[in-house]
Amino acid sequence: MDGPDTPAALEARALRHLARREHSRAELARKLAPYAPAPAALDELLDALEAKKQLSDERYAELRARQLSRKYGAARIRLELKAKGVAPQLVERVGRASELERAVSILQRKYRAPAGSREERARRMRFLQSRGFSHDTISKVLSSDDAD
Repeated sequence: MDGPDTPAALEARALRHLARREHSRAELARKLAPYAPAPAALDELLDALEAKKQLSDERYAELRARQLSRKYGAARIRLELKAKGVAPQLVERVGRASELERAVSILQRKYRAPAGSREERARRMRFLQSRGFSHDTISKVLSSDDAD
């Protein structure tokens, strides 16, 4: 079908997307825009989905942050959520989970033994930086690693 979807077909398409995984409002709007008869119809559908609690930026942000926190630091999580169109105040609230605990956990999964040399310590520092952890968090983790 080349033309725009009917309202019922557009809602069915939206629900198929949401059944697969959570989406942010902006992400779902981007996916549905080519099929919407008008931007107002799309906004109306998204409002209706939010009213029925089938679409929630907050739920999406919490779930996505939890998924990303297994591998990444707060800076990277904030960047990912902003890229998906999540509101900045929601991004800040979700990204506050214990960064120090996550960094320790990630470092322990990657490296079993403490750093033996300066080069190894620098390698671990670069690894944590690439995962989006702050300099303060990295120095705390690596200093506690040295104490062990």
